Amino acid sequence: MTTDRSLLRHRDFRHLWAAETVSQVGTQVTMLALPVIAVTLLDATPLQMGVLTALETAAFLLIGLPAGAWVDRWRRKRVLVTADLVRAAVLVTLPVAYLADLLTLGQLFVVAAVTGTATVFFDVAYQSYLPTLVDPDQLVDGNGKLEASRAVAHVAGPGVTGVLLRLLGAPLLVAVDAVSFLLSALFIGRILRPDVVPDRAARRPLRTEIAEGLSFVVRHPLLRRIVACTGTANLFGAMTSALLVLYVIRSLGLSEATLGLVFSLGAVGGLLGAATAARFARRVGEGRSIPLSAVAFAAAGAFVPLAAVGAPVVLLTTGWFMLSWSTVVYNVTQVSFRQRLCPPGLLGRMNASVRFIVYGTMPVGGLLGGVLGEWLGVLPALWTATAGGFVACLPVLLSPLLTMRDLPRELDVTAAPVGTGSAG
Repeated sequence: MTTDRSLLRHRDFRHLWAAETVSQVGTQVTMLALPVIAVTLLDATPLQMGVLTALETAAFLLIGLPAGAWVDRWRRKRVLVTADLVRAAVLVTLPVAYLADLLTLGQLFVVAAVTGTATVFFDVAYQSYLPTLVDPDQLVDGNGKLEASRAVAHVAGPGVTGVLLRLLGAPLLVAVDAVSFLLSALFIGRILRPDVVPDRAARRPLRTEIAEGLSFVVRHPLLRRIVACTGTANLFGAMTSALLVLYVIRSLGLSEATLGLVFSLGAVGGLLGAATAARFARRVGEGRSIPLSAVAFAAAGAFVPLAAVGAPVVLLTTGWFMLSWSTVVYNVTQVSFRQRLCPPGLLGRMNASVRFIVYGTMPVGGLLGGVLGEWLGVLPALWTATAGGFVACLPVLLSPLLTMRDLPRELDVTAAPVGTGSAG
């Protein structure tokens, strides 16, 4: 087993890690700034907030599958840098429009859609790139470090955003995210390992290659249950996300700075999750850690509507802490599992297929949250999303994962054959 010290000495991984860290901090700024712009400056309704949330992730549903096949045909490093530059260029238009007094909800929708599309390509290439930089037995360690960066960003980003929102305003803060994507592109560009393009002569029709990636995911009994859980949880999580800022600011009467503080304090759970994910998996079993963490993040969702009863800051912070910890533990375990399970030539299509399923539900959830918020009211819509979160746990709770300590390290007899592209 490779030690933690040796991975820290891995130059190319350090650059990938740095790129992820700086990009995540900036992204946390925008995740809070965009809905705050919509609610406080553009007077968005619950339905419009649902549309905004849907546009941020619609590309996963619309082009998620072919994106994986394209990434497997292209240089992944080039895809990552291009996606960063596109996001930086689009985001910087928001502060420019704000300063010129031209900012509209329509522009916010366009920015959300374009950055979401670039994120599809970045995410597919990113998770497919890590296994080409590190050894298979370094994947859990590498993913743990990357999740630690995500957790640090969740801690630092919202808290800093909450303070700076009062000083600069949300539109100007988006410029911080644009700079973060430029820095991310710079770090990725410094990775030295050659990025090999697959032999063009070995390519087959795009439809065939897409089908192989999707088949690998849906025909493996464990992966099928994991993506069913994740996709359903994201559906109901997007319902909550669409209404969260509106609920906290208008219904609970909290300020933007307090909201940022709640997210920052609660996200300490993500940092703890990154530090303890491997230990937790060893203690309870790698397989069992997936359904257990799924139940934990379903329970965490109940703290959002409960905040309407009283002590909103305490309840929201507690719920965010639980959600951050359990999500990181869940992600470290299941992402590492599918990365080591998948043949290298299929990684882009496998990751794209997973994202098509698990993120493709989010635009539907965002719209559903907006519609229910308009129709039933914000609080009943949030309780509906909470109930759905518990339903999402069933695919992994009612599966062999709950009785498994160790997950397979390669394709085995439990997996159905998926054709020549998935052999290996």
